[in-house]
Amino acid sequence: MTGAFVAVVGPSGSGKDAILERARQALADDAGIVFPRRRITRPAGPGEDHEPVSESELAAAERRGELALTWRAHGLAYGIGAHVLDVAAAGGVVVANLSRGVLQQLPGLFADVRVVRVTVSDEVRLARILARGREDETAAAARVARRDPAPDHRVDLEIVNDGTLEQASAQLVQLVTRVRDSAQVTSDGATALARTRASAVPGP
Repeated sequence: MTGAFVAVVGPSGSGKDAILERARQALADDAGIVFPRRRITRPAGPGEDHEPVSESELAAAERRGELALTWRAHGLAYGIGAHVLDVAAAGGVVVANLSRGVLQQLPGLFADVRVVRVTVSDEVRLARILARGREDETAAAARVARRDPAPDHRVDLEIVNDGTLEQASAQLVQLVTRVRDSAQVTSDGATALARTRASAVPGP
């Protein structure tokens, strides 16, 4: 019995967090689908609901084996909790915003890996990054100019996020639902998922 990891990737400003949040809301009643809350070395603020941590806290968590994946991008460190391994092992589906630079690590951790790429024009991306208020124009332009670390990686779905948020999130929900249906969680798996879901679902 094996679930899946659905990695949502794409450049900064493409709208990944908004799409993920809307999909999470739409699938909130499905115990077999988990959207883990990422740990990030960034203070709490507008945008993604993450767990703010320091560099030393994240490093200590990694040493203790509490994280399944870690990576660095744009001067920040990120981590996803090791409970996602239990979710997939129980037949559940993990859906997370992931760096394109760590896609190659997923097959060694999960038997079924799906990749969703979100794209949008550079002009829209720059405007969105500036609107977040986290970086000045120079830093925002540097994000837009960042080279794709995995340009040729296979994707299962490409969302061109130039329409409404409802349209974009509906595409993700459709894929995740299809993956969930193919996982066929058993009763034992459902029990295991119930035990891990509480720690995986983002807070209010």
